[in-house]
Amino acid sequence: MSTEELAKQTSINVQEKANLIWAIADKLVGLYKPHEYGNVILPICVIKRFNDVLAATKQAVLDTDAMLDQRGIVVKDGFLRKAAGFNFYNTSRFTLESLLSDPENIADNLRSYLNHFSPNVIDIIENFDFEKEITRMDDNGVLFNVLQEFSSKKAYMGLDTITAVDMGYIFEELVRKFSESYDEQAGAHFTARDIIYLMAELLVAPERDRLREEGVTATIYDMAMGTSQMLDCLTEKLVEIDPDASITEFGQELNAQTYAIAKANMLIKGGNDENMKKGNTLSDDKFSGFKFDYIISNPPFGIEWKNEKAAVEQEHKLGEAGRFAPGLPAIGDSQQLFMLNGISKLKDTGRMAIIQNGSPLFKGDAGSGESNIRGYLLENDWLEAIVQMPNDLFYNTGIATYIWIVTKDKAPGHAGQVLLVDASKCFEKRRKSLGNKRNEFTDRCINLIANAYSAFTTGTFTDGELAVETKVKDNDDFKFTKVVVESPLLDENGSPILKKGKPQPDSSKRDTEIIPIKEDIDDYMARNVLPYNPDAWIDTKKSKVGYEIPFTREFYKYVAPRSSEEIFAHLQELEQKETALMAKIMGR
Repeated sequence: MSTEELAKQTSINVQEKANLIWAIADKLVGLYKPHEYGNVILPICVIKRFNDVLAATKQAVLDTDAMLDQRGIVVKDGFLRKAAGFNFYNTSRFTLESLLSDPENIADNLRSYLNHFSPNVIDIIENFDFEKEITRMDDNGVLFNVLQEFSSKKAYMGLDTITAVDMGYIFEELVRKFSESYDEQAGAHFTARDIIYLMAELLVAPERDRLREEGVTATIYDMAMGTSQMLDCLTEKLVEIDPDASITEFGQELNAQTYAIAKANMLIKGGNDENMKKGNTLSDDKFSGFKFDYIISNPPFGIEWKNEKAAVEQEHKLGEAGRFAPGLPAIGDSQQLFMLNGISKLKDTGRMAIIQNGSPLFKGDAGSGESNIRGYLLENDWLEAIVQMPNDLFYNTGIATYIWIVTKDKAPGHAGQVLLVDASKCFEKRRKSLGNKRNEFTDRCINLIANAYSAFTTGTFTDGELAVETKVKDNDDFKFTKVVVESPLLDENGSPILKKGKPQPDSSKRDTEIIPIKEDIDDYMARNVLPYNPDAWIDTKKSKVGYEIPFTREFYKYVAPRSSEEIFAHLQELEQKETALMAKIMGR
């Protein structure tokens, strides 16, 4: 079975299980509004997963706990983890199923059951803020019915039937349903896997041969991890290359619910859940001083950083000792701050794939924070490639989006260059849209884009109807000088007014010119300004160097307008069709 066929089959299985779980929300009708269903379904799904995974070793944990009590051993954590076979456990005599035997006390017994989980699971449950939902359901007589549904055979979630990878998919699908029922943008919580698989492929493509030969030992990080699906997908890609790969995942997330899901996902996979951190990446960096081999992330864009302003500006003042030394973007959009955070955490051999919208390409005048951040990337020669993706690829936006590939260890042949990849036409239509997601990357799309990227040359790459266009540009192609052009202030006789022998500028005639850095400024003036304004001069004190990446302009293709004859013929055709239609309507 091909990767695509396997993915489709997995998708069907995941969809069926997610739909079954979500259907339990029928028990909440009347008590909860549709947008509140996830507040119950998501935490109970996580609890049920833990319950079923621990079932096989439940008795061993209880026996170990009793033995430790008899011996007076207080620090039990390591012993209980070993007995459970996982990095989590539950020492309650209850299971979700046995709670049903005492309907009258089900709420108190459920609380007792939850409080007997290991501390890392209790942290997850607390971040779901589930206590108030227990009270609400119990007070309204639906708690028993909901737990009964989750305790049925069809809702079983043990590892023997649902792998950790599939459970990640189920979490993802449930979060999507929750987001859509809330009329909230699902993309705020996770990124579709077809996009992540492309990002993962671009990250590992240049190193695949080396990784196969040497083996994979890597640290990977997502600074806005959502439900941690990006980390999952990159891990899958690395394990494909080396089945014995040693991969350590790290992630930070602001949203409490999605953080809880990410931490639960990590526990189920057997990873270190302590590497999943909750907090604001910009103002409360949980990985200060850490360096990573790979960074993969889709941070929020178009989101202001007003709440983080004090902390960000304080760190900016630290200069190179902080993350934000090069400059700060406008307060209304934080995405370039995430870019700087990622750069600060890359190893000298590290690679980062990060999604941005169009603003970081061009927003900000010469000397602005946005421009200086672009300059920081280009002058250090860390920007390897930018890939434009198709519109309508994300759940929550239809706008143009880009994958920036950043590395501090460019291949020698790529030094001083940036590859621009226009993959905006490389997609296949979905049969059914999901929010704004009407298009998707299939294996063919990903392979074509990856091949175009790996070639690192200017050209066009095709596979049937799919096409990708690439251009290799010098770093200096994106650098310019913004100069202020002055004209002399004239007296009533039309002569320049002088001061200390120098003509004085007329502020009403002041102008600016954007001059590519590769072009001699005097030659530019002689060709473009002086023929029309012979007395003009540049105020060199006001000159500023700026950086802009005019991606769209690089791939713009002029299309000649239709001739007047063609337009007239088309109008006549439409007029004839209208006449025929009206005649049909009027019964003539």
